[in-house]
Amino acid sequence: MEEKNFEKIYEEYKQQSEQQAQLEATQSNPGGKEEIVAVRKNDDGDIIAFKTSSGRELDYITALTEAKSGQIAHIDVFHKYGRDIIRSEPDGIKENNLDQLPEF
Repeated sequence: MEEKNFEKIYEEYKQQSEQQAQLEATQSNPGGKEEIVAVRKNDDGDIIAFKTSSGRELDYITALTEAKSGQIAHIDVFHKYGRDIIRSEPDGIKENNLDQLPEF
């Protein structure tokens, strides 16, 4: 009986899904909505503001409002800790997570 290399199989699967995620991410903004390209953090490392692809700088509340109405691509709003929170769309790409974006 052939021994399976579980690690190798998983790594191949992960690479394929990362490539597919990159492809889908580049194709999933057909409306040309603004995207978040940079963030501002406070001294605790919390994100407190966002910069969009058009150069607008949004405070957290404005970004929440626009995200809820679908005006900003690739971010979700979810309710946790008794408040609404902005996060990156879970697309499998670590580099575009809000926490990984450059600061402004």
